[in-house]
Amino acid sequence: MSRKRRSFTTEYKVEAAHRVINSGRTVAEVSRELGVHESLLGRWVADERRRIEAAAMHREQPLSGAERAELLRLRKQVAEQDKDIAFLKKASAYFAAMQQNRPGSS
Repeated sequence: MSRKRRSFTTEYKVEAAHRVINSGRTVAEVSRELGVHESLLGRWVADERRRIEAAAMHREQPLSGAERAELLRLRKQVAEQDKDIAFLKKASAYFAAMQQNRPGSS
């Protein structure tokens, strides 16, 4: 029987990476503590270090995990609203054409 693939939130990944970065502990120690594979945690740490360095180069504070999660949620919401707007435009054009084609509507 195959194992179910686990998924982790962005906040969890950032917090786990900071356990390594801020504590000076090894990736192996923290991965055993959290119960995640060492290479996976190592990837999260590398990603977080790159994100911190990129923000430092631009003299900005990096987004927190919660801010990044909210940004993703808002982007999904905007994409969904764009789909709704496109549908409503098509529907209004259809009904406008139907209205013009009715007998006695000149």
